[in-house]
Amino acid sequence: MSATTLEPEAVNHPRVPAAGHHRDVNGGWLRPAVFGAMDGLVSNFALMTGVVGGSVSSGTVVLTGLAGLAAGACSMAAGEYTSVASQAELVQAEIEAERLELRRNPHGELAELAQLYIARGVEPKLAHEVARQLSADPDQTLEIHAREELGIDPNDLPSPWVAAGSSFVCFAVGALLPLLPYLLGATSLVPALLLSVLGLFLCGALVARVTARSWWFSGLRQLLLGGTAAGVTFLLGWLIGGHVG
Repeated sequence: MSATTLEPEAVNHPRVPAAGHHRDVNGGWLRPAVFGAMDGLVSNFALMTGVVGGSVSSGTVVLTGLAGLAAGACSMAAGEYTSVASQAELVQAEIEAERLELRRNPHGELAELAQLYIARGVEPKLAHEVARQLSADPDQTLEIHAREELGIDPNDLPSPWVAAGSSFVCFAVGALLPLLPYLLGATSLVPALLLSVLGLFLCGALVARVTARSWWFSGLRQLLLGGTAAGVTFLLGWLIGGHVG
C-alpha cells in the first residue's frame, strides 16, 4: 500500500514515527539502560525485603542494600560489556569472511545479490542490473551484502562501553530507590515499599514511551513482577530468618 492511500489518521498517528525519524531500536544503550534500571530496582528491593523479613536491624538493611547496589551494578556492567563485545566480535568475523568472499568470487557474490532481489519480486534483468551498479564500490558492496545476507549494518554496531556504562549507571539509580528512605533515617520498610512501588510503576510506564504498549499496562506489569519478587524474598526471609545466626 502506498503512502498516498493511507488515511490521514494513520499518517499522523502518534505511534507512527515520521519518515526518517524512526526510534533507535539497535539496542546500543536503550536495552542495557532499561534492563539496568528495572533489575536494579527489583533486585535490590527484593533483596532488602528479604532481609527485613528475617527481622534484622536497620543498619543491616542499609549494608545489604549498599552491597546489593555495588555488586549488582558491577555485575550488570561486566555482563553487558562481555555480551555486546562478544557479539561485536562475532559480527566483525562474519563481515571479514564476507569481505574475503567478495575478493575471491566477486561474480558469484554479484549473482547471489541479484537472486536476493529476484526473490523479493524484482524482475531478473532489473535485479542483475541493480546488483551490478551497487557492486561498483567495494565498500558499498560489503555494506550491502552485510545488510542483505547477515541482517546487520557494519556502520551501526552497538558499543560495549556504552552498553556497560548505561547498565552500570541505570542499575545504580534503580537500586538506590528502595535504599534511599533508610539512608534518610527510616527504620521501617514502609517508606521504601511506597517509593519502590511508585518507582516500579513509573519505570514500566516510561518503557512504554519506546514501545507500542500503553503506559498503564506497562507500569502495572512491572509493578506486578517487582511486587512478586519482593513478596517471595520476604516470605523466604521470614521463614528462615529465625534459624540463621
